[in-house]
This record gives sequence, structure tokens and C-alpha cells, in this order.
Amino acid sequence: MGRINELPEADRPVFPKRAVVTAGMPNGNKEMYFHHIGGVFIHADTYARFLRDRLGRENVIFVSGTDCYGSPAFEQHRQLASKGEFSGTIEEFAEMNYIKQKAAIDAYNIDINLFAASALGRSREIHEQLSKTFIEKLYTNGHLIKISTTQFYDKEHDTYLNGRQVIGKCPVAGCSGRGYADECANGHQYMPAMLIDPISTISGNRPEEREVINWYIKLTDFKALLQEWLGGFKTHPTTRAFAAKSIQEFLEPPVIYIKKDQMALLPLSKITLPRYHIRNGEDKGNTVLEFDELDSREKACSLLSENNIRYRTGKTLVPFRLTGNIKWGVIAPPLEGLDDRTVWVWPESLWAPISFTMTYLEKIGAEPERWKDWWCSPDAKVYQFLGIDNIYFYGPAEMAMFMGYNAPTPNIECADGQLQLPELIVNNHLLFMNKKSSSSDEIKPPTALSLLERYTAEQLRVHFLSLGLSLRSVSFQPKTCEPAADASVSDPVLKEGNLLTNVFNRFARTCFYTSQKYFGGKIPFGDISSEVLDESVKTVLAFEKLMYSCGFHSIMALMDAYVRGMNKYASKHMREADINNDEIMRKSVLINMFHMLRTATALMHPIAPEGTERVCAYLNLDRDFWSWDNIFKPIYYFIGNTDSHRLKFLEPRTDFFIKHPSQLEMMRQDGEGE
Repeated sequence: MGRINELPEADRPVFPKRAVVTAGMPNGNKEMYFHHIGGVFIHADTYARFLRDRLGRENVIFVSGTDCYGSPAFEQHRQLASKGEFSGTIEEFAEMNYIKQKAAIDAYNIDINLFAASALGRSREIHEQLSKTFIEKLYTNGHLIKISTTQFYDKEHDTYLNGRQVIGKCPVAGCSGRGYADECANGHQYMPAMLIDPISTISGNRPEEREVINWYIKLTDFKALLQEWLGGFKTHPTTRAFAAKSIQEFLEPPVIYIKKDQMALLPLSKITLPRYHIRNGEDKGNTVLEFDELDSREKACSLLSENNIRYRTGKTLVPFRLTGNIKWGVIAPPLEGLDDRTVWVWPESLWAPISFTMTYLEKIGAEPERWKDWWCSPDAKVYQFLGIDNIYFYGPAEMAMFMGYNAPTPNIECADGQLQLPELIVNNHLLFMNKKSSSSDEIKPPTALSLLERYTAEQLRVHFLSLGLSLRSVSFQPKTCEPAADASVSDPVLKEGNLLTNVFNRFARTCFYTSQKYFGGKIPFGDISSEVLDESVKTVLAFEKLMYSCGFHSIMALMDAYVRGMNKYASKHMREADINNDEIMRKSVLINMFHMLRTATALMHPIAPEGTERVCAYLNLDRDFWSWDNIFKPIYYFIGNTDSHRLKFLEPRTDFFIKHPSQLEMMRQDGEGE
């Protein structure tokens, strides 16, 4: 055991004393679909569970909730109400979807401290107050500006249009995503006047453009700081290269892309664009005009539009809107006479995890200012799990807002008492049948709850973690969703699930049944072999490093190898002991097997909590078993007196990791067919 107590601490990652984990909030316009759960929440839950084992449950807070406000929910409610498909208020609509989303969270055993809702209950009250405080702080620190811009207006219905109430084409070059009022489906930001071919979803007509004034935070003022922050972000172990690249694109100078044939029209138009220079060799099909300032590019866009010269814009920092005039939103504080505004849904959703943390701490009786121990202490870290579509908001926009909140002179080095800048753990797209899912597709994407009609939560958890969303976009292709599935092709969801329901089950049962048959239902005492100890230590250290970097697919590969390896060990050596009726060998093998079971169960706990906790219950051990303070300790550390500690009796054919009832029925049918 000496080598375990002499582990090289300098080579191990350092975790914070406290942590907040938050997952991107699902919008309040619908129930939760598979990509919410499989693309974000399972990853966040796995990490939160690991941190609880690593830091102690009391030192980790996991919060998220329904993003109730904004045009997606407002417009969906309007459409359903107009069709007579929903008769309640917008608040009742948001509550209905919150209840459905919470049901999915519970069904997947997401161990969240608080799944709240920005427009419901006590979390609404706290969120409204924090929103007021946040905007006033940004204003006091001198980071807000009033900007007069055009907003779409539906003359037929005498109403301003926001967000999803306008559809068109995204003006950003190379983007094929559907454009909305001032952002597209892929998260690109632009001024409303730049949207191509806008149409009102209310009347179906092209809306007018009218001048409105709103509060913005000028992101360009934070460009140098964001570049500095990005430099550190690129080197952090949790950072995905594609996420850093995407953020870097938003920090590029403002440009306009003009096709060659359109560029030939520029001299004929006799207009003089603001000063620019042409980038050479970047795009063979376009002439790329680069401007020193965003205002110069905006003036150029207006001139080109007036002269019917087609163009697209590049990604860059644009002013980030904080307020609007949609009725379904948090009331914005009155500043300089603008007293009839609401807070735009995106900025308030970025600080919502803070208000949810406040709500949770109040719920457990903590002092009001305790939230700062979690969000404003150098001893704590905030881990935000999100999809790549939202990288602009959680990247440049959130970081600039947090910097601006901290001081009149922003800094990326946050002092004690200032908002710490969260760590972003970004996943690629979780596709459905090889494309981005849409409810209008011929094959409807499954809801999170509907998947549980065919699979268990743990089968889906290990499958989603194994997909490698940190590397690339991956298609979710469950066999049960294919209308004409090939019976000879195995179900990809069950491929990883079988590690639990077949391999791990078989090994754990062998441990218990052997103990019951030969050792009176006790764990035999003796020395664990050096080879088994070394492999255990090596696996624990590798697991720890991979979890530190949120490399979930690599963690699954590591555990697949370890669990299959221990199963091979048991099959080979226990069979040999049985053939030779060698009691000494059987005891030695079982001692090693229980140590392997102890290691695998502890490591798989964040990934497959139900099954591993069932193993722990049959081992007849308490919660100290999960603590990483004890991760290298053998099982004897937890059982005390080996003579008196008995395992819970395991009935024949008992599973620790359960198959779905529908799978058991298929197995019975297959057996009858044979």
C-alpha cells in the first residue's frame, strides 16, 4: 500500500474549493428535447456529480432552469392561442413547459440543486431584482450607451416585432441559418436593418423599420480585454479548439463581402464608402472590404443597400442590446427617461444562474450575501456547459458584461468580491439522423421523455457521453427512431449501455455470488496484488485528469477498457480456480476482484449513479465510499471488521444496471424464436 500514499501530488490537477455548475437553459416555448438532455445536461450533471465526490456535496451547487421570457415563448404562445390550441395566459404557458422540462430532468436522474424558472415563483422575484441591480451597475460603471436603431414594425397589426416574430436570411457571409430580428439560428448577431428579406410572422408581410432607442453595452470597448481573456481561454484544459476559434471570429475587424459582379457596380453607383482596405487572397469569390470601425461598416452597408448592391457581412463585435419593448420580459430599470423597457432575454439569461444560486441558498437558509462565496471568490469556480450555437452570448457578451459589472475600469483578473469569469465547456451540435433536428422534419426528433419509453436513463447517459461532442458534431441515431431499421444492425444506443447491463453486471454478480457461496457472504481479507493496485491507481489518476478537462468520451473509453479488463481477469482466473478447486487461489482472485469492483464503482458513480449506488448498497457501505478523500483506499477501509461485515444477499439473476422492460421483452421473444 505504500505506493498509494506516495502519489506525486504535483502531477495531479488542482480543483477549486467550491464550484457552481450550470447548464444552458432550455427555452420556455416547448418541452425538453433529446439534444437538451444529451447535448448539455448529462455532461453537466456528470461533472457536478464528480465534483461532489471530489470536493464534498456541500461545496458544489448545480443550477439551471427554464428560460421563460423572450420572443420564442411569446410567439409560440401567440400562435397556439390563435389556433385555439392553448387557452391560458403566457405565464401559464411558461409554467406548463417548465413542469414538462422539470419532469425530464428528474427522469434522467439529473442531480440538480435547483431547476428554477426565470418567470415563476420566488426565483422570478430574485431574478427581477438581480436584473435591475446588474443593469444599474453597468450603467453606474459607465459601460452602457443609448443607441437609436431601426426595429421591425407590423403596420397591419400595429405592433413592434421582436426576435422570432421576424424571419429572413442571416446577413453573415457563409451562414445558411434562418435569420430573426437581430440574430440567426446559429447565434450570429447583427443590426435589424441588415436582415435579408424580413417577413412578419404575424401578418406574413414585409414589416416597416421604425426608429427606437434602447440600452446597449458596447462590446467593442472590451475588445482588447476579450482578446486577453481569449488567450487564457485557449490554453485551459477544458477549452475546445472549435470554441476558441469561434470566439476569435467575433473579435475580427468588421468586414463586408461583395461578389465580384456586384463590386463592378460600385464605381457606377457613384457612392463613396467610408475608408476601408481590401483584403487580398482571402476569398476567391468575393471582394473583402475591411473597416477600422463598426460605424464605418454600418454606413457602408446602408449606402450599398440604397444602391441595390448585394453584400454579406462578416462576424465581428456589435453593440449587445440589453433592453427592448417586448411585453413578456423582466421590467428594466428606468434610466434617463427610458422607463417603458423590458430586459432583452439573452442578457438576463446569462446572469440567471446567479439569481438561481441566490434562490437555492435562500431556500436552504443561507445568508443573502453567501452567493458571493460561490460567484465572487477566487477559491470558487463557475463551470458553464453550453452548445456551440450559444458561444457568442456566453463568450464575448457574457465576459464583457461581467468585466463591466466589476469595475469602471474592467480587468480579466477578478479580485476577491468581484464576479469571477466562468469557465465555458462547449459541446458541438448533437444532430438527429445526420442533420440539425427540427420539429418540421418528416421524422420528428424525439423528446427527452419519449426516449425513456425504449431506453433507461443510464443507457442514454453513457451513450451521450461517449459521442465525443467535444471533438465534432455527432448524429444521434437510435434504432427505435428509424422507421425501417435493419434488424441485423445493432442499436448504437445499446453499444455503450451493454458495458453496464452486460459486462459490469456480470463482474459484480460474480463477486457477490462467489462471496455468498464460498465465504459466508463476506469479503475475504488479504493482500491485493501489486498489479491490480497499480492498474487501479493508474486508472484513477487518468480518470481525474480527463474529468478535469471534461474529456467525457475519453473517460468512457478509459472505463470501457478498465471494466472489460477486470471482467477478463475474473473469467480467466476464477475459472482456473474453480477447475482446480483451489480455495487459496479463489480467495486471492476474489480479493483482487473486490478491489477492482471498488475502483470501477467509485469512478462510474458520476456517470451511472443509480447502478453504482445499488452496488454500494449491496456492499453495505455508506456515502464515505464515494469521497475522493478515500479514492485510493481499499475496500477494507470502509468495512472495518471483516469478520462482522456482511454483504447484502444478492438474489439469483439480480441486475445492478437495469435493462429497459421493452428490451427484456425483446430478449424473451428472441429466446422463444430460437
